[in-house]
Amino acid sequence: MTENSKIERVEPIESFSRRDLLRLGVGAGAASLLSACGWKGGKLGRSAFAAAGDLNDWAGEHLWLSPSRLAPTYELAERTPEAAFPAYFISRPVPTLADPAAWGLEIGGLVSRPMRLTLDQLQTLPRLTYTVKHHCVEGWTAIGTWTGVPLAAVAALVEPLPSARYLRFESFDPGYYNGFDLKSAMHPQTILAYAFSDRPLTPQRGAPLRLYSPVKLGYKMTKYLTRIDWTADRPGGYWEDRGYPWFGGI
Repeated sequence: MTENSKIERVEPIESFSRRDLLRLGVGAGAASLLSACGWKGGKLGRSAFAAAGDLNDWAGEHLWLSPSRLAPTYELAERTPEAAFPAYFISRPVPTLADPAAWGLEIGGLVSRPMRLTLDQLQTLPRLTYTVKHHCVEGWTAIGTWTGVPLAAVAALVEPLPSARYLRFESFDPGYYNGFDLKSAMHPQTILAYAFSDRPLTPQRGAPLRLYSPVKLGYKMTKYLTRIDWTADRPGGYWEDRGYPWFGGI
């Protein structure tokens, strides 16, 4: 194991192998660039674009994604200065909670034990900290340190039913929502993050809680989380409903 491939662990969790996840495939790259650049195309173009996206989604979930394939980690000295790490949200002004103390994460859908978890309760669960590269569909990257609870640990609490195949993430950034397949959600680097650069999340970064996965493009990482539902049907997403690839892997 090299020094650059070490995951910092604040509390003991299961050890992972150290192989880099395959980078974004040709299909995903083309689809993402066309969508990000605002390309509309004609009827034939839209059909071809949708077919390419479907193919990439299938390949991403069934061929590329693996619990043993991890995004590489970096030294703290390699972090991007916070001022140069863009923050994104769709509403204006920055989404904030009127009463942060009243916030709780609702978890339900196809689970045996629906529950509501406060931020304090989430912070008592197993914790994972890593310094990884963030990839935006617009082409920029930045390195940052994130801390949170592995989503797999939350799944163990609520006990998803066998019929659950996807997760839907809701946000208080009005209109924003998103979805993961079960395999992506249970990836060892998928976390519910409550800290960035060793400090609690700020509103610009998605406070009080956001989804984070370094094996996904940035638009898949829902901020300002309010609810997670396990579902049998694949949910859409704010950008996915506008033509962006659903899987969004790198």
